[in-house]
Amino acid sequence: MDQLGAAETREPADAAVIGLGGERLEPRGSGCLWWPARRVLTVADLHLGKATRAARRGRGLLPPYETSDTLDRLAAEIAALAPETVICLGDSLDDARAGDELAPGARETLAGLVGGRRWIWVAGNHDPAPTGLGGETAREVAIGAIAFRHIARQGGETPEISGHYHPKAVFRHRGATVTRRCFLSGRGRVILPAFGTYTGGLRVAEPVFDALVGREARAILTGRRTACLPRAVLA
Repeated sequence: MDQLGAAETREPADAAVIGLGGERLEPRGSGCLWWPARRVLTVADLHLGKATRAARRGRGLLPPYETSDTLDRLAAEIAALAPETVICLGDSLDDARAGDELAPGARETLAGLVGGRRWIWVAGNHDPAPTGLGGETAREVAIGAIAFRHIARQGGETPEISGHYHPKAVFRHRGATVTRRCFLSGRGRVILPAFGTYTGGLRVAEPVFDALVGREARAILTGRRTACLPRAVLA
């Protein structure tokens, strides 16, 4: 049996649910993390304006649709869940100039999403946290016992949710090699996948994850159907 089939066979229906700090968190197939008890929706690494930044720096012309696609997918999650709070875990813009270069339509979409709820832009390493787009900005946020930050803090004991690393799982399924963005959960940490359309990923087998989530961590795959695999079996 291949890796995905084995995981789906042995995992119970709620295997993808994450327990963190005494709370129940739900990884969504889209790449968002939902905290139903607090009605908090968390998303990481939107990288809005990536195509514009690439063109500005002479790194080729990418189809200029990634910002609208990213925002449309986020809007669908907000419409489905009606969160009271949305937390964007840094690198929401691809760089500090990207906010000024957003098309009017993207700004209008963002205004509609931000309005009517608490919206927190956490600072990332690509952007200091967007200004002029509504909401509030912060270096990090704490809600209950859980900390929200862009980059996981090694050695910390506080349960935390972060982004930055863009984890992806590579595995065999029905004779083919498949790559899926994924959540990583282990050692009191959850690392979210990148949500942005043009973002790449870092394989979950990379050594940087050893100290953060450990070999015993779970990878929860995004997609139409979430699935849970042990990090130890992934490339």
